[in-house]
Amino acid sequence: MKTETQVFRGYGKRKQLSAQTAVECRFSNAETILSAHCSAVLTGADVVSGEVRYYGKAHFSIVYENAEKTILRAEKGVEWAATVKDDFCYPALTARARIGVENVSVRREGASVYATALLGCDISLYGEQTFEYLSGGDLILRREPVKVLTCHLVSGTAEAGDEFETEFVGDILQHSETANITDLVSETGLLRVEGEVNLGILALKTPDCLASFERLIPFTVEIPCEAAAFGSRAEAEVSVVDVSIKAEADEEKGKCLLYAELTLSAEGCVYEEAEVDAVTDAFSPTHKTELVFATAESGGVGEIVRLTERISGKCALSSPVDFSDQLQAVTLQRAEADLVTSETGKTVEGVAMSALIVLGADGTHRGIELSLPFSVPVDAGDGEVFAAVLGMSARQKQEGEIEAEATLKISVKERRTYTARLVQNAEEREALSLSDSAVSVYIPRAGDGLWELAKSLKKAPEEVAASNPDIEFPVKEGQRVIVYRKRTLL
Repeated sequence: MKTETQVFRGYGKRKQLSAQTAVECRFSNAETILSAHCSAVLTGADVVSGEVRYYGKAHFSIVYENAEKTILRAEKGVEWAATVKDDFCYPALTARARIGVENVSVRREGASVYATALLGCDISLYGEQTFEYLSGGDLILRREPVKVLTCHLVSGTAEAGDEFETEFVGDILQHSETANITDLVSETGLLRVEGEVNLGILALKTPDCLASFERLIPFTVEIPCEAAAFGSRAEAEVSVVDVSIKAEADEEKGKCLLYAELTLSAEGCVYEEAEVDAVTDAFSPTHKTELVFATAESGGVGEIVRLTERISGKCALSSPVDFSDQLQAVTLQRAEADLVTSETGKTVEGVAMSALIVLGADGTHRGIELSLPFSVPVDAGDGEVFAAVLGMSARQKQEGEIEAEATLKISVKERRTYTARLVQNAEEREALSLSDSAVSVYIPRAGDGLWELAKSLKKAPEEVAASNPDIEFPVKEGQRVIVYRKRTLL
């Protein structure tokens, strides 16, 4: 028995890995820590046999109060490297890694303060995807179009900036940035990534008074891609790799003009849908046949659901407050969220967090961690969640209780998987016992389609249909099927 096969070659995500690593930085002569922040930038990820090596830079900043009740700041940068081991890894794969700061903790040892950042890394491994499938031969074949997604990796950089006026500030102590994608547009030969960076700034207004404010800075990253076309599905991640903030103060007017310049890096994937004319079933009219099946699977992104939600409520506090405390600043806003499925549908559940800095009755400042839980219903499929916190404010209506309000920007990126069971090859077995009658009448099972009936009769579907022009498929209860066989006269 002769068979013909073909090989489909595409490109896609082969595996997803996750890892964590801790990065530490030492500060000397820092007294009471009011807020600690870390931003991490990935500078590379390499795949070798059995592991992925990824590395980058971390920038730590702390705001603290010394024994003289003077508010000061300190900054340091460190380089880091880490590995994640997996037997699947081999050098031909390409790693796309996304780094995030999951937590920052501070501890004191003698006269030094150690800030430790826990970095979480999601690593997607991309490589060639191939599968072999039966394409022809001496069998009767059932051909069906099978959809396959193949991806094209893209990357690009862009500059964004803004200038804006604020009330007079004496010094900028700390800043944080969160990039939020608002739209992905595929055009002929181009992927355009649009969004906004939420720039949060903690500033010193007077020697004993802090203030916090935010600014949304729009950005656009245009990435050339030959495979991009109108309507192409795509996904992307944007990170802020460099920030420069300058201030010009006008003490007479009590104003300050701030200039912010950002360098952005975008990495993404444009998906192309291909259609393979594959064989999903086959049989021989003369012999029993053993089919070898294979599963062709490819994945990509589906719909991206975006929504804005206003949340409010009572916060959990890392330390107590009372009416003698003056609330001065809410800074370092961030969120953790997951997609939860229940009987009533899907919700994005998580917690919005920030650092609240207060001035006590004794004239000293202290930092308090705020946690505001939230649950937002969402109409989306299974996928990945991103949540950003904007404009968080806090107040103490009842003594010892902090109520907060914030705006959430939520994105749910649905995952889409195409799976098909294909005939990879076929092996001929013993000959069939064939009827020698010229005409046979069969009573099929109700609901049988043309292919199922042809396979049971060991006849080509076209031949069965031609012999029974009055029958509609699938067949109904009680219908009869006639099979004609050619006879050779001796």
